Amino acid sequence: MAVVEVPRPKLAPARMRPGDVMRVGAVGLRTRPLRAFLSALGIAIGIAAMVAVVGLSSSSGAELDRTLSALGTNLLTVSSGTTLTGEAAQMPKDAEAMIERIGPVEAAASVGKISEAKAYRSEQIPEAQTGGINTYAASLDLPATVGATLSSGTWLNAATERYPAAVLGWSTAQRLGIGSAGPDTQVVVGGVRFTVVGVLNPVALATDLDSGVLVGWPVAEERLGFDGHPTTLYTRSEEAKLEAVRQVLAGTANPEAPNEVDVSRPSDALAAKQATSQAFANLLLGVGAVALLVGGVGVANTMVISVLERRAEIGLRRSLGATRGQIRTQFLAESLLLSAMGGGGGILLGTAVTMGYALYSGWPSVVPAWATVGGLAATLLIGAMAGLYPAIRASRLSPTEALSTP
Repeated sequence: MAVVEVPRPKLAPARMRPGDVMRVGAVGLRTRPLRAFLSALGIAIGIAAMVAVVGLSSSSGAELDRTLSALGTNLLTVSSGTTLTGEAAQMPKDAEAMIERIGPVEAAASVGKISEAKAYRSEQIPEAQTGGINTYAASLDLPATVGATLSSGTWLNAATERYPAAVLGWSTAQRLGIGSAGPDTQVVVGGVRFTVVGVLNPVALATDLDSGVLVGWPVAEERLGFDGHPTTLYTRSEEAKLEAVRQVLAGTANPEAPNEVDVSRPSDALAAKQATSQAFANLLLGVGAVALLVGGVGVANTMVISVLERRAEIGLRRSLGATRGQIRTQFLAESLLLSAMGGGGGILLGTAVTMGYALYSGWPSVVPAWATVGGLAATLLIGAMAGLYPAIRASRLSPTEALSTP
């Protein structure tokens, strides 16, 4: 009687669930924690640099927007230009009054530079050793027009503008060593002693005022030889009609020679400064990308060495039935876990740096969501690329070759 052999069914290899993949992928990280930490640190530094650069740039932009919202973007500056022969031009004495007649103009103020009246801390300062500090005659509504505030004392009024009273810009007060205004605090302007009645805070949209000494228009004409011609006018206009006002300002301020008048928008200068900062941030972002690439090379190096050191483990798993795909998945998962650890730590570190610096600078703290999501995605991409070759190399090892290699 013939014996019929029944073929045994071919057993399919066990499928690895996501939890199993995570566990086997973490084996190499747990057995070599210091190496894993150093490799993840390289990724973390790159991601932290990128997140911090984007966060600080965004926080700086938010601070600029907040500043402009507080100061307003409807300020226009009218200043004296040059004549066709290259000489300094003069605006008419009634330029401010003429500009105030423009319908959409809400406020106007002017200052006039007094070239011959330099300011000093005292008469003991030799003029040959210093050029002195610029002095300006200022109209009474200047602070309200340019958004200036006082850190100490008061602004000029209808009474004090006729007497030797002065208000110092922020930089001027620092330069002269004057911390606050007071009846006993005096400076010498054009050889005349002026009492300091106020000190301004920094004026973001009129930075020239920070480095000057401001006195009343009448006393400047009576005591300092001021000719009464304004050199700079500041105007606030309706936002919707700002460009229309801008087109007619030069002709209104100086009808006889509008080409000798320059009109600018101070908020544009702040925006240009922010654009320059953004360009620098892009440069730093490139440096962060290079650091991230270096971190990825470190992960790849770690994974290659891991495959070489764990040939016996690979051979044992293959002899017990693990497929090439499972071995490949194990090492690819290990690379992704290593990169994800570094990426997560880098995002936390970059966010902490952004929040700390923003808090120190008084800025709103802004870390865009796309920066964190993009950073994590870049990390996983780097991890996949770094672990792909070692994973394929490990999966190609046969059980006998892996077990026979010392």
